[in-house]
Amino acid sequence: MKKNILVGLLVLVVVLSGCGGSVEETVTPEVEIEYVPVVSPTGEVMPAAWATVSAQTGGVVLEMLVEPGSEVAAGDPLVRLDPTDARLAMQQAEAALEAAQAQLALLKVGPRPEQVAVGEAQVTAAQAAVSQAIAQRDQLKSGAVEAEIAAAEAQFAAAQAEQLAAREAHDQTMKCYDVPGGGETCPGLGTYEEQARYALHAADEALAAARAQLDAMVEGADSQLRAAEAAVQAAAAQQEIAQAQLDLLQAQATTEEIAVAQASVVQMEAALEAARVALERCEARAPFAGTVGAVDVRVGELVVPGQSLVTLGDLTTLRVETTDLDEIDAARVEVGQQAAITFDALGEQTFTGRVTRISPMAEPGTGGVNYTVVLELDALDPAIRWGMTAFVDIEVEQ
Repeated sequence: MKKNILVGLLVLVVVLSGCGGSVEETVTPEVEIEYVPVVSPTGEVMPAAWATVSAQTGGVVLEMLVEPGSEVAAGDPLVRLDPTDARLAMQQAEAALEAAQAQLALLKVGPRPEQVAVGEAQVTAAQAAVSQAIAQRDQLKSGAVEAEIAAAEAQFAAAQAEQLAAREAHDQTMKCYDVPGGGETCPGLGTYEEQARYALHAADEALAAARAQLDAMVEGADSQLRAAEAAVQAAAAQQEIAQAQLDLLQAQATTEEIAVAQASVVQMEAALEAARVALERCEARAPFAGTVGAVDVRVGELVVPGQSLVTLGDLTTLRVETTDLDEIDAARVEVGQQAAITFDALGEQTFTGRVTRISPMAEPGTGGVNYTVVLELDALDPAIRWGMTAFVDIEVEQ
């Protein structure tokens, strides 16, 4: 909007006449007033330094430490998120770093004498266990078990012989003979056959029992022997492990092993630093001294990284930034030009200021593009507040 201030003076010629008197004519000379061309954009009161403080991490708002109007110094905490998970992560990182440092120190210093003594004792104990397992296995192979199996085999053979004799005796009772004149006679049938049959049944039962006993003994001996062999192998494996651990304990660490341990320490230090930063980010702090303009969250709300928490501004640096200065008027504005500024909220009171900066790049506006011009007030009145609408008349050259 353009406004030209023109003050003109209208010259009135008054002819006074009176009854019976003479007529006099008075002429007032014209006075020229200098034109003061201006451009008149609308603006908004903004602090030179202001920021939207956002969440650097996600979490639940645990505590609000400020409210709108609070004055804070640089570094003061504004919002505190629940630090439980971040604190636990840092404790885990500390423990991992301590473990890595201990491993590196162990590799550099080597084993203590008492550690070597323990390792040697474990090897001796493992060797004794192997000897004992071998002895038990050999006893199973050549001791009482084999004698018991031999006795069972002899008993089974005797039962077989008795069963064979009983079967032959029973078969004899079943024989019949021809008699002269026709017919046959069976002298063994009857009482003899019954007795032989009972004897054969008993021999069958005895043979079955002897077979079952022999089978069970052989199977049991095989199972015991397999278990003994497994015990020998297990004891031998334990001996190898104990010997390997002792050898490793007594061996000096190689350059490569120490380098790997050192790299692990560096990695754990970085992890601890990352955990410490994550814990610090649970508190949003003021980037500069200023006044809280707005609070955007409440206690108990879940926030995500990048979400706005607090708007902060330095109210000692309030100034006016134009919002609708088009490119035609912007071409007439220069740094240092004087301006008259009024505010909707402050009535007809007029403030003075000057242009301190002109935006080098346009921004989209209604019907075209706009340029932002910054004006510093010559005197900052306490009644002027952040966000007020301003009307500006900038004195420009013709």
